[in-house]
Amino acid sequence: MSIARPAPRDPSSWFKSSYSNGAGGECVECAHAVGGALVRDSKDSRGPVLTIRVHAWRAFIRALDGDALAAG
Repeated sequence: MSIARPAPRDPSSWFKSSYSNGAGGECVECAHAVGGALVRDSKDSRGPVLTIRVHAWRAFIRALDGDALAAG
C-alpha cells in the first residue's frame, strides 16, 4: 500500500508537534496520510519528508507515551 502525500506546500495539512516550544529550537511538523503519517523539519518545509506506515507510527506514539509515563 502506498501512502498519499498531501500537497507539499499546503500549510493546512501540516501541524507542529505539541512539544514544539516556538523558540526556534528543533521542531517537527506532521501530516496525516492514508495509511500512515508524514514528518518533516518545520524549519525546512521544502526539505525531505519521512513517510511512516500506520503500524510504525502507532508504535512510535505508544513508545513516546510510555516514556512520558515513566518520566512523570
